[in-house]
Amino acid sequence: MAEVKSIPISQIHVPPRLREVEEDHARAIALSLEAHGLINPITLRYAPAKNKGTTPYILVAGAHRLAGGTILGWTEIEAAIIEADQSEAQLVEICENLFRNELSALDRAIFVASYRDVWEQAHGKIRAGRPEKSGQVGPISDSPLDLISKEAGSGFSEHIAERMGVSVRNIKRLGQIAKSLSPAVRAAVRGTAAADNQSLLLSVAKRPPAEQQAIVSTMQAAQLDLPTVLRQIKPAPAKVDPQEAIFATLSAAWKKADEATRARFIDHIQQKKAAAK
Repeated sequence: MAEVKSIPISQIHVPPRLREVEEDHARAIALSLEAHGLINPITLRYAPAKNKGTTPYILVAGAHRLAGGTILGWTEIEAAIIEADQSEAQLVEICENLFRNELSALDRAIFVASYRDVWEQAHGKIRAGRPEKSGQVGPISDSPLDLISKEAGSGFSEHIAERMGVSVRNIKRLGQIAKSLSPAVRAAVRGTAAADNQSLLLSVAKRPPAEQQAIVSTMQAAQLDLPTVLRQIKPAPAKVDPQEAIFATLSAAWKKADEATRARFIDHIQQKKAAAK
């Protein structure tokens, strides 16, 4: 069971996060902390040797709450201290964030994609079949993400699962966004309305890396948002070879013609060839 106690903020190490701290969100949290106090403690793990002992506690979950407390000038913060290695701690971070309604489509994609990787690091390679037959340490069905996906697929709480972004259909889309959306695009849209537009993110993720980089360059150079840039770079309609259009018309007419008309057409072609000699 986790031990809850007050920890000096100066002794907390904040590692790189899957979800970066957004200043506006942290300020909103600070207002809540000032009005109501810290309702849910942050989560830390104890690592006495970290930074030669100067920061023996590593943040696991609660980066925005910690940032909010720092904004208010807090020197200490309530924290739940858990026993976990790095992989287990990252799973806690992912699970805590994955089921929050305020998570943007971009961040949810990153968390969903990271879940399987970290799960495998902590529990062994996920394989098809039963664990006792496949040799895996932990079955994939043990993870809350996959339990919800399975239930959503059978109709149980499908609306809630869809809203949380972990329905079977959504997982594939989020996976493609996380896998194919370049870091530059992620950075460019974070904190904007586009970060919560899954369809928009998916459309960019399907583009080649060079085109994604061009989109970011245009956004930065012209100070434009993602939807505006996409409208501007919409590809021009492909030029159609006039002769190809004529051939298509003739082919369509040939299919509609009866035998007599086709015979007349062939005779016409032969007369033209004879006249040209």
